[in-house]
Amino acid sequence: MRILEREIEQVVLGSGAAGFQAALRLRQYGEKDVALVTEHVKAGTSRNTGSDKQTYYKLSLAGGDLDSVGTMAKDLFAGQCVDGDLALCEAALSARCFFALTELGVPFPYTEQGEFMGYKTDHDRGRRATSAGPYTSRLMTECLERAAKEKEILILDQLLAVKILKADGKVKGLLCLNKEAKDEAEYILIWCKNLILATGGPAGMYHDSVYPLSQTGSSGIAFEAGVKGKNLTEWQFGLASMSPRWNVSGTYMQVLPTFVSTDADGGDEREFLLEYFQDKAEMQSMIFLKGYQWPFDVNKIFGGSSIIDLLVYRETVLRGRRVYLDFTRNPGTEILYEKLLPEAYAYLSQAEACFGTPIERLRKMNEPAINFYKDHEVDLWNQRLEVAVCAQHNNGGLATDEWWETNIRGIFAVGEVCGSHGVTRPGGTALNAGQVGALRAAECIHIRNQQERKAQEENLQAEQGEQKEQGEEKAKERETLLKTAKDFVHQADEAKGEQSVGEMWLKASKRMSAFGGMIRNKENMQESLHNVQEELEHFYERMARPNAAQLPAFYKLRDMLISQKVYLTAMLDYCVQGGGSRGSALYTDEKGKLPAGKLPELYRCCTDDGKHKDVIQELLLEEGGSLSVQWRAVRPIPEVDYFFEKQWEKYRKRFL
Repeated sequence: MRILEREIEQVVLGSGAAGFQAALRLRQYGEKDVALVTEHVKAGTSRNTGSDKQTYYKLSLAGGDLDSVGTMAKDLFAGQCVDGDLALCEAALSARCFFALTELGVPFPYTEQGEFMGYKTDHDRGRRATSAGPYTSRLMTECLERAAKEKEILILDQLLAVKILKADGKVKGLLCLNKEAKDEAEYILIWCKNLILATGGPAGMYHDSVYPLSQTGSSGIAFEAGVKGKNLTEWQFGLASMSPRWNVSGTYMQVLPTFVSTDADGGDEREFLLEYFQDKAEMQSMIFLKGYQWPFDVNKIFGGSSIIDLLVYRETVLRGRRVYLDFTRNPGTEILYEKLLPEAYAYLSQAEACFGTPIERLRKMNEPAINFYKDHEVDLWNQRLEVAVCAQHNNGGLATDEWWETNIRGIFAVGEVCGSHGVTRPGGTALNAGQVGALRAAECIHIRNQQERKAQEENLQAEQGEQKEQGEEKAKERETLLKTAKDFVHQADEAKGEQSVGEMWLKASKRMSAFGGMIRNKENMQESLHNVQEELEHFYERMARPNAAQLPAFYKLRDMLISQKVYLTAMLDYCVQGGGSRGSALYTDEKGKLPAGKLPELYRCCTDDGKHKDVIQELLLEEGGSLSVQWRAVRPIPEVDYFFEKQWEKYRKRFL
């Protein structure tokens, strides 16, 4: 084992759309000492996920749609548990970030006159959504990567971050495992002044997941470094195909496929939605609404489309069956177009799709959605598509201020790893938030560096003795931190158990999906938290000693278990505080309501009474391993004085 050292002032961790944008913005601001560090430059969620037409949410930019920064900020803020300053930033910078992407070559469609038209997405009151097709985030990432390479930004690939080093409340370094070293473990300790985390959500926690297998997240090392978590209870769950992992939202639902279940071996076929819906037109309307009400939402259970998610969950989890979408036949034999909900009938009519089978309607409305599966060797013209209710996006994450900086000075969080979203959010806001957060973090770093460089220039006459003393203190600090890094990596050599990473990962991820996923029960969460705490406490005793090639999975497992501990603590605390079902999480309640029809008692719940909508839960993992939980009021939308001369003066002080 060996540890190599190097010094890079600004480090961006992660190679998705947010990570590349952060690195690019730093360079555009004139910061030269910048590097992007990644486990695998072609991995991650941005490059490997999408949907029928993956959505980017932005300010309305077409026609007579009435919109404003203030209106968009209020709509984001209305998602509950959202800090108003972040909402205002995401609204104010949405057009700037969107146009930056179009100028880099992301092919967002526009009219012949140059207007970027939009459509309505989930939790959206207007038509702010746009799309470059199924691969929007991939196209964004590729264009941003190309621009970063043109700017000759250093990219350090095949480095897995395993520990963040800090001192005096400031980031000092990032310890990474070199995945290319197979014979002997090799680590790179990067001494840095600023660290932008763009590592995505902790997707590895869940077994039932639409995240790509390459996306596991690194939230554990952030929690371990003392970064606060925020709104960790809030996830999005929704219907997704299992192979390939892909959201079946939007057009996949609006063309009205048939839901079929079988036993584990493929026999005993049933069109199981008919067990619940007595009215075929109502069933078909609810399937349609799943298109833009795609995330499971407890407020849409009773008489809404989220009953579809519960029926699928019943088949797959409670009954142990398999569920498929069949695009070759209509649900309930025939489509009763004129009896559908008015919005469903109007949409299909306007799309000229009131005919034929689901696959024929899909070809008419969105043929690229068919081609995606064809590219992954699934022929929807002849094959069924296996689906389940899966974890899709973490609305919570790491807590930051309005510059996307965490409670540790110099550590920023951008993209999904940042908890800027609340309980519900309009579809596509995640892509906008990642771009805005990257810009804000880079701007903050640049302004701060500029101020420090100016102060240094003014202090050139400082006594040589002072400079020598500061240098000695820095060397001593690094010596202490280097010892911390060495002690940490030596722990892997002390592993003496027999359990494999694969066995532990499967057990832990299935447990999280069952008890910390869409359906949550207090007793089950308590038991799960106890189990994960025990696994962490005895981690090195139970796990088999890894060789150099096994170390990446070994460290990822540890990171995942730390994340599970923090997230389960958050969920349990919310439950103990009297929180009810909200967003994509159904908390069971013996006294609650049960949806009509023959459904299990497990679904008995009450929606949240609203007392938690204006407060935010934050968690801090202490050095000894204990967790502290605090609740605070949301930060309101700032009241800005828009008098031009005043703001111009403030701007000049920041940049000139």
